Amino acid sequence: MNREENLKQLVDSSKTWDIAVIGGGSSGLGVALDAISRGLSVILLEKADFAKGTSSRSTKLVHGGVRYLAQGDVGLVFEALKERGKLLQNAPHLTQNQPFIIPIFSWFDRVQYSVGLKIYDWMAGKLRLGKSRFISKEETIKRLPAVKQKGLKGGVVYHDGQFDDARLALAIAQTADDAGACILNYTAVKGLVKNENGKVTGLKIRDELDRKNYTLKAKMVVNATGVFADKILQMDKPGCDKMIQPSQGIHLVMDLDFLGGKDALMIPKTKDGRVLFAVPWHNKLVVGTTDTLRKKAKLEPEALEKEIDFVLETAAGYLTKAPTRADVKAVFAGLRPLARPKEEGAKTKEISRSHKVIVSESNLVTLTGGKWTTFRKMGEDTVNYFQQITEAYLAPSASLDMKLHGHTTKIPTGHWAGYGSDAKAIQDLAKSQAELAEKIHPDFPNLMAEVVWAVENEMAVKVEDVLSRRIRMLILDAQAALDSAEKIAKLLAHLLQKDEGWIKQELEDFRKVAEKYLIKG
Repeated sequence: MNREENLKQLVDSSKTWDIAVIGGGSSGLGVALDAISRGLSVILLEKADFAKGTSSRSTKLVHGGVRYLAQGDVGLVFEALKERGKLLQNAPHLTQNQPFIIPIFSWFDRVQYSVGLKIYDWMAGKLRLGKSRFISKEETIKRLPAVKQKGLKGGVVYHDGQFDDARLALAIAQTADDAGACILNYTAVKGLVKNENGKVTGLKIRDELDRKNYTLKAKMVVNATGVFADKILQMDKPGCDKMIQPSQGIHLVMDLDFLGGKDALMIPKTKDGRVLFAVPWHNKLVVGTTDTLRKKAKLEPEALEKEIDFVLETAAGYLTKAPTRADVKAVFAGLRPLARPKEEGAKTKEISRSHKVIVSESNLVTLTGGKWTTFRKMGEDTVNYFQQITEAYLAPSASLDMKLHGHTTKIPTGHWAGYGSDAKAIQDLAKSQAELAEKIHPDFPNLMAEVVWAVENEMAVKVEDVLSRRIRMLILDAQAALDSAEKIAKLLAHLLQKDEGWIKQELEDFRKVAEKYLIKG
C-alpha cells in the first residue's frame, strides 16, 4: 500500500467512483472489500489511521457470541459463527482457535452451560472449531493453574476464535488495495456534494498531512464511521436526531502468569450482567470488558476509575492471586456504536449487536451497529444497496472466500505469524542492515526492520501508527511503548524526510496518547 500513489488518484476530479466509503475501521473496510470483490471501483477515506478507534480496542475475539445466544439473538449467532469459520480460513496468520474454560461452582451451572454450549457447537455446523465438554476439577486446575479452587467442581471447555484486530484491519485494507481499491488514511471528509435534486454525488475531502483539498464524485457514498456516524448524518441533514449511543468497554492488560495456561477464562456472570473474559494474547493477558454509557464519542476515550476497579474486583473473585493496579501494564478503552434506544433507561447489554443499513433521502447509505466478527457480512449487506441507488448491474458478492493479504498455509513462528507471507521479506530486510536487526525494546521480539516495513508497505506515518497498530506494544505495555518512542520517531523522520521539529512534535503527541494507557497510582 502506497499512500502517495493512492493520493494521485484524487487529482483527476472528473473520475466517478462506484462507491466512496467514509471510515477505515472494520465496518468501512468490510464495505470496501465486498465492493472490490464485485468489480466495483472503490475509494475508502479514513480521517485518522486504519482501526484507530474501536476496531483496534476489541476483546480480540472472533466469536459467535455466547452471550447473544443466552439473550435469544439466534440469527446473529448463526451469522457470526459462519463468518467466524470463514475468517479463520481466509486469514489463518491473524486468527487462531482459542479454547475457553468456564469454571463451574454448582451442578446447575454445569447443566446450564453444557447444554447451551452444545447448542453453540451445533449452530456452527461444519465450521465448528472444537467440541465443548465438561472437564474435572483436576483438569480445570491443570489447565488454569491460577483459578480459585474453593468450591470448584470442574469446568466447561468450549472453542472460539481469537485475532489481532488492528493487524486484521490492515490486512483487509491491503487486500482491497491489492485488488485495485484506493485506500487512504489521514484523509478527512469535510462535506458532502449534492446535485440539484438533493442527492449525494460526491465528497469534499482534505489530506490531513499536507492540507490539500480535493473533490471526488461517487455513485454511492457509505457512512461507515462507527460511533462518529452522527457527524456525517449532520453534514447530510443538519439538526437530525442522533442515531448512535456510545457505550464504552475497557480492557486491562497484565502478565500471563495471572492465569497460568494457554486457555482463556470466561466468567459468565458479573454484577452488571455482562460476561468477563481473560484471554492470553501476544504473551500477555487481556481482561475485560465493561459496558458504560458515554455522552460523547471520542477518538481517544479513557477508562473510568470505576471501570478499572470493576474489572480488577471481578477478576480477583476467580483468581488465586488478585491483580492490583500496579500489575496492569496497559489499559485501553473502546466505544461501541450502539443504536440509540427509543425508550429511556434501556440497558446497553440488551441492545442487539446486529447491524443496520439505513438509506437517507439524499441516498447517503449509513452502516451502524454490528461486531468485528461479522464485518464482511456487514459490507455485503451494505453494497447490496448499490443496485437500488444507481439502478446499475451489481455482480454477486465474492468476498466470503477471499483470502486476506498475507494468507499462507505455512504460518511463520512467533510474532512473525501476524505478517504471514510478508514475514520473510521483513526478515531479509533485517539481515540487510545490522541496525534493522536490533530489537525495538528488550522485552519485545519486534525488530527495527518492522518499522521500515510499516512505513513502506503499510501506510504508517506516525509513531502511534507503528507502536499502537502495526506492532501492538502500546496496548501490551504502555511504558515500554513510551520508552521506545524516540527510537521510532528518529527512524520515521529519516524514512519520511522530516526534521527535528517533526520528531519533537511526534514525541509530544505520542506521549499525550500513551499516558491514557497507563494506570495512575
